[in-house]
Amino acid sequence: MSAENLKNRTKQFALRIIKLVEDIPGGSAADILGPSLLQAGTSVAAHYRAACRAKTTTEFVAKLDAVEDEIDASIFLIEVLLESGKIPAETARPLLEEAGELLTITVAAANTVKRDSGTIPSTSLPLNAKQGPH
Repeated sequence: MSAENLKNRTKQFALRIIKLVEDIPGGSAADILGPSLLQAGTSVAAHYRAACRAKTTTEFVAKLDAVEDEIDASIFLIEVLLESGKIPAETARPLLEEAGELLTITVAAANTVKRDSGTIPSTSLPLNAKQGPH
């Protein structure tokens, strides 16, 4: 997948998150979780764009790690909103699917860069493996 394609996918994810947050019915849960989801979901695209501008491998990997963290936070918040009945399954499921795909791509890319740069051994890693300090 090209960097431009992934930039577009993460941007579209952010736009879908904005729409979702705007549609959450009011209440204290929405007042707390909505802004958190908005921050995490839009940060996915912002951090990926920053990764594309990285000047070093270390900086690139750090930015990809930030993308991973924001996707994971987005998944958690969508799941909480879904399971609490604040958002419908037909809205949440496609977003969770896209977030899962973006997470898989991001983790695989970070692992490949780490392996190729000698940061981690070249043995195969599970896609969600975390290695020591980055």
